[in-house]
Amino acid sequence: MHSYTGLVEAIIVEVKDRERIGGSYLGSDSICCTQDLSKKGHCKVGEVIIRNDADSPDWPHRIKISFEGTNEETTLSLQTVYVNNTGMYYLYFMFCDDKLKGTIISGSTVWKNPDGYLPGKMAPLLTFYGVMSLAYLGLGLMWLLRFMQFWKNLTQLHYHITTVIALGMFEMAFWYFDYSSLNSTGVRPMGVTIWAITFTAVKKTLSRLLLLVVSMGYGVVRPTLGGMASKVLLLGAVYFVASEALELYEHLGNINDFAGKTKLALVLPVVFLDAGFILWIFSSLSGTLEKLQ
Repeated sequence: MHSYTGLVEAIIVEVKDRERIGGSYLGSDSICCTQDLSKKGHCKVGEVIIRNDADSPDWPHRIKISFEGTNEETTLSLQTVYVNNTGMYYLYFMFCDDKLKGTIISGSTVWKNPDGYLPGKMAPLLTFYGVMSLAYLGLGLMWLLRFMQFWKNLTQLHYHITTVIALGMFEMAFWYFDYSSLNSTGVRPMGVTIWAITFTAVKKTLSRLLLLVVSMGYGVVRPTLGGMASKVLLLGAVYFVASEALELYEHLGNINDFAGKTKLALVLPVVFLDAGFILWIFSSLSGTLEKLQ
């Protein structure tokens, strides 16, 4: 006969039902069952207090993991839990025995929606990138036809626009394959993700540079940028690095793992650089319009 010397409970609960964990509905601040509450038949001593949903008696869902005898390790067998209601769910590991303080829990969980492994907040992006891939493909074909029709009258700006459209096509295609693979396998294809991030950062940088040089009158009132070219390229290089770093952190980190200071340190440079682009674009555009008049 096995004697159990400790209990750890894995509790799966929907976010909106978190108040069902603990004794608040009994007028108690305790999370764990007390002798008084046990005598009244509300719970069992040594267990977490859970008020089950009348419509779903098994929810919040509780899985018990016990230590046997003097063993300091225990294993939870593979469990499959079916979730029938749409929502955001948390998985808590809780214990009421003070002797278990310092317990280390390791392992992994796999969450899957009916349509695949994408989390609910990311699932619409699969459709979005699929539609955008087709939209960019259509735009690219139309631009190519016009490009070939007027090839004798092309300027450098037309080649830059072509590059931005091509980058957009690759960006959307890579993002679609990235989310499609993640949805099918539950594992992010790192190579595809990094390429998608890089195409995004390059396209954002070149599109901003294109707006800037057009506002400065390049190809309209001036054939070259002259001494301003190095400053424009420097701003573009800094923006690319800042944008790439932010995108990498956002897409290769875990969901909701952003430390506030870390996120702020990566977001602020991009914000200030965008503001710099906007100010420079409008001031250059104002000067170009004056020259044209």
